[in-house]
Amino acid sequence: MPQSDIRSPAPDGLEPTAPTGVGTSRDSEQDDSRTTNRRRRSSVTGITLSLASSIANQSGAGIGALAFPSIGPVGVVAVRQIVAAVVLGIVARPSVRGLRWPQVWPVLALAVTLSMMNLSLYTAVDRIGLGLAVSLEFLGPLSVALFALRRPRDWIFAVTAGIGVYVLVLPGPSTDYLGVALGLLAATCWATYILLNQLVGQRCAGLKGSALATGLAAALYSPVIVVLAAEGSLWGKTLVYTAAAGILASAIPYAADMMALRHLPAGTFAILTSLNPVWAALAGMAFLGQFLTAHEWLGMGCIAASNIAVVISQNHPAKETTKTRAHSARPNERRRGTPRHSGQARNG
Repeated sequence: MPQSDIRSPAPDGLEPTAPTGVGTSRDSEQDDSRTTNRRRRSSVTGITLSLASSIANQSGAGIGALAFPSIGPVGVVAVRQIVAAVVLGIVARPSVRGLRWPQVWPVLALAVTLSMMNLSLYTAVDRIGLGLAVSLEFLGPLSVALFALRRPRDWIFAVTAGIGVYVLVLPGPSTDYLGVALGLLAATCWATYILLNQLVGQRCAGLKGSALATGLAAALYSPVIVVLAAEGSLWGKTLVYTAAAGILASAIPYAADMMALRHLPAGTFAILTSLNPVWAALAGMAFLGQFLTAHEWLGMGCIAASNIAVVISQNHPAKETTKTRAHSARPNERRRGTPRHSGQARNG
């Protein structure tokens, strides 16, 4: 009998001892399984929060647009910011104590970005409709997702999205170019919002940073509220519509987005939020009776196709890129082990 199979008899009442290394291997497998399950649950949580944020955001925008005839886009944005600030203030109870400049400047920048984003978007909605305005605004998160990609060939998705936007708008004599420009401004603000919100979430605990930014944005619009209240415009259905817009399109998305960014990379978050044109089109039909034409659906289809392509591309790690880098190194460097020049880009 081979020596490795010989085992000493176990003392009475004790089980035979397992071979050395078996328990350690099983523990390692269990740890790997638990880690995988935690990552999966974290991803599901992030995706759920992101989708809930998008649906609530567009539903709130559709409901808020019902108040445009009474108080205009500026009034809706003002009330929306006030409601969002109150709700997040109650939930987060933010304090400026202990804040340092590395925490303060992202909060200030986020407040300004929120103010510009909401005003430009709602004004665009008033001029060109909810579905078209949000479809243009989506270029912001999509641009963040595209910059997260590594391979030059992935930029074909940007071309596809560009074609989709052109088909969606179909520029002509009757095109509201100011409305289109406002939609593009909202896109720029949204891209900035994604990056700043992630930074605020990293530097400020809980909802503190988001609540402070929302409160500052509300302060910027407080003169508008004073004027509307003096005119007696904030009453009845108008107040209900704007309050609903504040909760659905501000308070819920701001909190959900910041929590989602703690479970998802910025690129994945941007891809999920780029589905907003679909939710906006459905909200426009449900709340505003805005039905898209054939070319608008076609343009949105191109946009959705680019989103799907980006998702597929990001789900495949760039293994071939690593191999390409290894093979593209200079022959004398691989043979002699010469260190790379300090000024050379790592991916160059």
